[in-house]
Amino acid sequence: MTSNDEVISDEIVFRGHENVRALHPTTIEITRDNAISMRADCVIGVGADKGCGDLNENLRRHIRSGGALRLELTVGTERFAFYGHGDPRLSLDDSYEVVFRRSNFTSPRTCAIKCSAASLDIPRNMISKLKSREALACLKIVALS
Repeated sequence: MTSNDEVISDEIVFRGHENVRALHPTTIEITRDNAISMRADCVIGVGADKGCGDLNENLRRHIRSGGALRLELTVGTERFAFYGHGDPRLSLDDSYEVVFRRSNFTSPRTCAIKCSAASLDIPRNMISKLKSREALACLKIVALS
């Protein structure tokens, strides 16, 4: 945290797509792509306003220090929270995608590892809403001290 206890956070705004399935047991992905195929079973949203490389620098520093994160997905009035961890190996370079992983695997598009949830764990009523291109959603990433 910063010296004045300011909360370090950022948000990724995205929309739904008819091919959102969210059946992957180990990852959650959000992409800037405007379309996805049925094979993209970890993707929960398209048309994102940012990727890992666009997150604010204070949050990126916290993630690279191995800090803990609270992640909150909001779709309409529905909310789903899960947790993850940063790691010094995370470059956070990809400005096109953001991936949250249960595993320790890292890549330029990985935002957090050791996450408590994957796309398969997101409540199905939220996923039903994310199957519409009209659906707007937000993923808030908050640094935990």
